[in-house]
Amino acid sequence: MRFPYQGITRFTSIRRTAIALAAALSFTLFVNPVFAQPSAQETSPAVQATDRSIGTLDTVTTFSGPMPTGVTVAESGRIFVNFPRWGDDVQYTVGEFRDGHVIAYPNAEINRADTSHPAAHFLSVQSVVADGHGRLWVLDTAAPNFSEPVPGGAKLVAIDLKTNRVVKTIVFSTNVMRAQTYVNDMRFDFRVGKAGVAYVTDSSLSGIGGLIVIDLDSGKAIRRLTGDVSTSADPAFVPVVEGTSLKIRDANGSTKPFSVASDGIALSPDGETLYYCPLSSRHLYSIPTAMLRDPSITDAQLAAAVKDLGEKGASDGLASDANGNIYAGDYEHDSIRKLQPGGEWQTILHDPRVLWPDTLSIGDDGYLYFTANQLHRQPVFHGGKDERSKPYALFRVRIGVGPAPTH
Repeated sequence: MRFPYQGITRFTSIRRTAIALAAALSFTLFVNPVFAQPSAQETSPAVQATDRSIGTLDTVTTFSGPMPTGVTVAESGRIFVNFPRWGDDVQYTVGEFRDGHVIAYPNAEINRADTSHPAAHFLSVQSVVADGHGRLWVLDTAAPNFSEPVPGGAKLVAIDLKTNRVVKTIVFSTNVMRAQTYVNDMRFDFRVGKAGVAYVTDSSLSGIGGLIVIDLDSGKAIRRLTGDVSTSADPAFVPVVEGTSLKIRDANGSTKPFSVASDGIALSPDGETLYYCPLSSRHLYSIPTAMLRDPSITDAQLAAAVKDLGEKGASDGLASDANGNIYAGDYEHDSIRKLQPGGEWQTILHDPRVLWPDTLSIGDDGYLYFTANQLHRQPVFHGGKDERSKPYALFRVRIGVGPAPTH
């Protein structure tokens, strides 16, 4: 039988027990404060975790003047760099690193931006490449501040490294130059044709790019894959650099997407495959070079032959070595990455000083050289405020293999 007040009695007993336990616990915490709060080690660790660096980064030199983009290392070990005319005070747009300093190359006169003689002067150079044949090739955009190219100014110029004299000038024909063409980077193959062939990317800021193929004997050039997905900016791409979405930002607060077309370029050791990527994308693409050179093959046929090799990170420059490895910068993660034939991407260098790895160049000394120019800190991305912090740098990382051959 259940008594009327049995439940109340039991509740009162439980309540008294709870009060007693609470009092005991309060006494314990009072006399033993170590139980009352975490230890100092738990709240303020002596060493906090940080982002890990990968690889060994060597500083070759730094630049306290205008920002560099391109770098190349000749077979003799000579190092050349270029400085496009993007708004900085550029006294010479091509230079050689010699005896600890950069000097105008091949001379100051050719570096004078004389638009009245556009074929004879460097107007705004974006890339320099030593070809392994004793020559330096200079790619002149003729588009200072990303303007419409000066007529007759966009060109390829070859300089003999023994005499330091210009030995060939190829002015881009009007059939490959669009109003917004910005020729960006180049690779060479001297195993085809009478004098070889050059492959050039058009990284138009319109977001619509393409590839230009030039016969170095005749100077004849053709455009390929203009406006193809593989050569154009990815409309869904929004890069994040130093924790901030990279967009064109005006002083009034308005923004536009960062849309730059085909940029990085690399050639396989056998010359049969061209690798390339838009700057505004994380994908790597490839195409058989024989198809690119064949004018009878339509762009539709070319587009069907393009291979999307998947994501590699957001890259500016590309390079290939003698073993067929492909290297790419990763400007979102301050890194350099490597793709082995048939393998996965591997980060070979990660360092917070690698602020926007631009052009890549492999020297015969087994090092991969690259510029870090803080491109993302330019005023155009920050409402007119220049957030770059000089000096810029030329770095290198040991890879233990030479460049892909060109002949």
